[in-house]
Amino acid sequence: METITLTRKITLGSFKRGFHLITRQLEDQLREINHINIGIVHFLLKHTSASLTLNENADFTVREDFESFFNEFVPENSNYFKHTLEGKDDMPAHLKSSVIGSEISVPISKGKLNLGTWQGIYFCEHRNSSTSREIIVTIVGKE
Repeated sequence: METITLTRKITLGSFKRGFHLITRQLEDQLREINHINIGIVHFLLKHTSASLTLNENADFTVREDFESFFNEFVPENSNYFKHTLEGKDDMPAHLKSSVIGSEISVPISKGKLNLGTWQGIYFCEHRNSSTSREIIVTIVGKE
C-alpha cells in the first residue's frame, strides 16, 4: 500500500450570506480521494468571518433555520460591539465563525468521504457581502 499525502488550496467563489452545502463541490475538486482506501481529509477555512460545519444535507430549510438561529444568537447592531469598522455584520461574523469553527476532518473509506447518510459539509458565510474564500485541504491516506 502506497501512502498518499497532499495539501491543496481550493478557492470558493463569492457566496451570499447564509449556510451553503458544498460537499459535492469539494468532492469534485478532490479526485485523489477516489484512490484512497483508508485515510482522512482535513479542511481549514482561512477566514475569520465564515465557517465550516457538518450537518443535514437533504432539507434546505435546515440551512435557513441555522441562519435564523445564529442571527438571533449573535444579533447585529448590538451597542456593546466595538469592532465595527467593516460594518454592522463585522463582529457578529467573527463570533459566529468562532462558535461554529473554521475546520473539519472527515474520514475517507474506499474512495469516498465517509459521511453519515444525512451529513453534508456546509460553508457558512456570515458577511452581508463577501469575496472569494480559501480552504486548505490536507489528505493523508493509503491506497
